[in-house]
Amino acid sequence: MYDVITIGSATRDVFLRTKEEEVRVIKDKNFKTGEGLCFSAGSKIDVPEINFRTGGSALNTAVTFANQGLTAGILCKVGKDSRGDSIIARVKEAGVDTSLVLRDEKYFTAYSMIIVAAKSRTIFVHRGATEHLCCDEPLPYEKLKDTKWFYITNLGGESAKNFLPLIDFAYKNSIKIALNPGKAQLKLGEELKPVLEKLDFLILNQEEASYLTGIAFSKKDEIFKTLDAWTKGFVIMTNGPEGFTACDNSTQYSAGILKEPRYVDRTGAGDAFGSGVVAGIIKGMSLDEALQLASANATGVLGEWGANHGLLSKDDDIYKFGKLKISQKTCHE
Repeated sequence: MYDVITIGSATRDVFLRTKEEEVRVIKDKNFKTGEGLCFSAGSKIDVPEINFRTGGSALNTAVTFANQGLTAGILCKVGKDSRGDSIIARVKEAGVDTSLVLRDEKYFTAYSMIIVAAKSRTIFVHRGATEHLCCDEPLPYEKLKDTKWFYITNLGGESAKNFLPLIDFAYKNSIKIALNPGKAQLKLGEELKPVLEKLDFLILNQEEASYLTGIAFSKKDEIFKTLDAWTKGFVIMTNGPEGFTACDNSTQYSAGILKEPRYVDRTGAGDAFGSGVVAGIIKGMSLDEALQLASANATGVLGEWGANHGLLSKDDDIYKFGKLKISQKTCHE
């Protein structure tokens, strides 16, 4: 019996850190974020540091759960290549069961190149096999019954076809559901509302929440109240360095972030936070304790290369990076 099965992507990641003088940040409204990284065209750019790691939302979160002493499995698809071998080796090393990992003979394992420069980053992604979780073989539903929780992350491309069937399967089999939705799930629009009523945990950032609710990003309180009204279970909305807002149907919790002792890269911090809070709840923590664990888990990732390195272990003090100042009030005040 698993405590939790994570479902989503697994990738091979390479981190490239450039010299500060080789790159310039330019502001331009044509970029989605309003800023872009600019390199000299036709030049060779020195890369003084390169780190090979693994990532992907299902992998990152599975490592958190295993680190916290929970019995974790991972459902994802990788290619029959060396990159897929490295992913399986990483999750085995972390203590995650790999018997649900599917291997694709047609598509290569997903690959990400993360350019870290000028205190920013840009990620180039080849999604490969991770977008074809559903295509050549059915999901092993009989094996999926053997768990207490699903932690469902982004299912993109052809893999998105699995999303609603997985939700229905979990609900019918009394499997608790935590959802950290991706773009394909958010695009469901009205179709997603019935899903929210079946969830035990919904975790998303404020931008995603704004898109889902159709409420302007600047109206933070209205966005959160709408999400909370739509969702049966716990709701957590994060907003980067501004922290998070959470509600357990009776009490609303808000806090900023912990100060990291050192900063390397923020890749994986969102996965670390989401899986950290769910791990705490599975372990029987109160929501404020689980939120402390989640924040410390994310803080640890910031100080290491890789989206699943630096995570807390079950023996780590959840206050190792300090104590969150969590404010509480009655929900819907």
